[in-house]
Formats: sequence, C-alpha cells, structure tokens
Amino acid sequence: MNILIIGASRGIGLEFARQYRTAGDRVIATARDDAGLERLRALDAVALNVDVANPASINGLARQLDGEKIDVALYVAGVMTRFDARSSPTQPDFDHVMHTNVLGAMQAIAQVAPLVEAAQGRFGFISSDMGRIAGVVSSYSWAYRVSKAALNMAVASAKHDYPAAIFAALSPGWVQTDMGGRGASLSTYDSVTAMRNTLAQLKPADSGRFFGIDGKPMASW
Repeated sequence: MNILIIGASRGIGLEFARQYRTAGDRVIATARDDAGLERLRALDAVALNVDVANPASINGLARQLDGEKIDVALYVAGVMTRFDARSSPTQPDFDHVMHTNVLGAMQAIAQVAPLVEAAQGRFGFISSDMGRIAGVVSSYSWAYRVSKAALNMAVASAKHDYPAAIFAALSPGWVQTDMGGRGASLSTYDSVTAMRNTLAQLKPADSGRFFGIDGKPMASW
C-alpha cells in the first residue's frame, strides 16, 4: 500500500511510519525540519519537507505527491497550548494552534483527498477526546480543545465531497509523547497499533465519524 503521513517527525507520526514500513508498505511522510526528515529517511520512507502551519508549504503538497494514489493518508500534525479560561490566549498562540490543527488539515484535504479517492482509500485525522463537547470537566488547554472540536467538524463535513474515500477522526488516547507526557497510559506503539486496526476495519458507512482508541465510534458533541 501507499501510505502518506503528514506530520511524522516524531511521536505518533514517526511510529505510524515505522509500523507501516515494518509491514512492508511504501511510506511517504512529511516533516518540517532536517532532523525530522533524517529520521524518516532512516526508516527508508520518502521524506517531504512540509510545514503545515505555513499555507504556502501545505498548498504545495499535491505538487510534491505528483499524482500518487494514496491508500491511507494520515494527518497527525498537532500542537497544544496549556492555558485555561482564566487567561485569554494571545493571538499568536491561538493562530499557531488553529493553523496547525485545523487550517493545515483543511488545506491537506483539498490537496490529498483526490489522491485517496483515486485509491478508494482512507483518510485519518488525529483528534483527541479533549475535542468532545460532552463530558468536558475543565477548560484546561481550551484553545487545543476548540481546535480538535473544529477538526472533527472539518472531517464530518469533507466526507460529502469525497464519497469514494473513507474519512475518520481518531482519538489516539493518552500517549507517552512530548505532548502527553511520561505519565500517559499508552505507549506510541500501542496507540498507533490500535489506530491502524481501526483504520483497517472502517467501512464506507463509517466515513466522517470520530473513533475512540478502542475502535468504537464516539459522539463528538
């Protein structure tokens, strides 16, 4: 299979690249710095220099892919700020979170979804339980929460324009990454293994839905 991973320089994205390469798939993966690109090349992945927070960079992705058919695409790139509702987010902080987590994903859809449709493939987006409106227990990282709720809406909306592809928002669970911290309950290996299993089992009727780490659909409101 042809696999595309957008945001694969470390953590969950790099683990996706590692697992798909181990399975014998061809992996095309993006990173925004030289160190990330070298880590991908060490896995024998095709490494592309893309900064999802830079509209000009993400808008050039289709040109770099040059007509590839993509069986599985993944939008993994994401950033978090940890402010709560007792402090206003600065415009630079808000813009960085929303550009990376939402605008970058929406621009990637227009660039990549036609290539996924050509393969009748799957397009997964790494969301978060923190993007669910139901059951919110605090305003911790509220800009991040808002961005993931918006991402879920983008995925649910986009499915209608690309009916030959299956779209899914995926919760990775609480993962031991720079974002999740060392105390998180899941290793990157276990999180990615679970999400790969979910992606492999998706049916057309599942398109646009939000799935938990257990592979079950969840309400995103």
